[in-house]
Amino acid sequence: MYNRRKFIKISAAGASLAALSTSKIARATILNQAAGFPIVISTWDFGIIANKEAWKTLEKGGRALDAVEAGVRIPEADMKNHTVGRAGYPDRDGHVSLDACIMDEFGNCGSVAAIEDIAHPISVARLVMEKTPHVMLVGAGATQFAVEQGFKREKLLTPESEKAWKEWLKTAKYSPVMNIENKQHAPGNQYNHDTIGMLALDAKGNISGACTTSGMAFKMRGRVGDSPIIGAGLYVDNEVGGATSTGVGEEVIRNVGSFLVVELMRQGYSPEDACKEAVKRIIKKKPDTAKEIQVGFLAINKKGEYGAYAIQKGFSFAVCNAEKQDLLVPGKSFY
Repeated sequence: MYNRRKFIKISAAGASLAALSTSKIARATILNQAAGFPIVISTWDFGIIANKEAWKTLEKGGRALDAVEAGVRIPEADMKNHTVGRAGYPDRDGHVSLDACIMDEFGNCGSVAAIEDIAHPISVARLVMEKTPHVMLVGAGATQFAVEQGFKREKLLTPESEKAWKEWLKTAKYSPVMNIENKQHAPGNQYNHDTIGMLALDAKGNISGACTTSGMAFKMRGRVGDSPIIGAGLYVDNEVGGATSTGVGEEVIRNVGSFLVVELMRQGYSPEDACKEAVKRIIKKKPDTAKEIQVGFLAINKKGEYGAYAIQKGFSFAVCNAEKQDLLVPGKSFY
């Protein structure tokens, strides 16, 4: 009898604990949703379809790192997108070279720069992070590593991109002049949408980010912008938040832009205000240059709050969470 009573008490206690655990889980889920996550944000209008792919992972409780990789692979594979991935415009010698980086909640990061003949640089960047002692591989070495990991070599210069390049050659001053790209309606200025940067906050409250691009069209061979550089094109600190950038990478690199945005959020700035301050610093250093180029920052903090700011009008970013599946937000700008 004593054993039976003891068993009943223990069983009842166990049921109560199970109910309490379930209640805690449910309550945590509600709190997470109220806090604004899981959520994924990304630069430019093509971020909408990229976010949808990332959301497939997030809505199942998946890791933010998996979500951002899956998300940015979409524009990388888009044959109509000439600023990201395999259909990107070539450099001035006719070579398509790609840049990408990725960073997780633990501070792990991987990057590839000026990689050729590989369609998905973001996935190569993740393998650099996970399978090598390095952060960045470049050029032929990055391509070699990708092939060793099973990636297929393929010609990336599409007929449409090749045609655009040949048209550019007819009128371009074909010489290594700094910032020759920064002409009206030419790659590199305020009209150029050249990168997708993506940040995700998963159901566990962890942040990861990814950034990928084909860089400035008709750039000098070997030119690398901010997109594959940790701290410039992308930075994540899981205690604070994450940031990514788009636009003319040279100016972002000079200011270590994404790291700056995260550090400003650490000091108490909102995501939007942090992005605005980073933009103002670029303008202050080179006010004349800033009038002719575009640089934009996008950020998210641990609360799921997000914001963006750019030098020129026209910058936009996409948001996807349980309530906002297809939201495209115009970023505020200085000019």
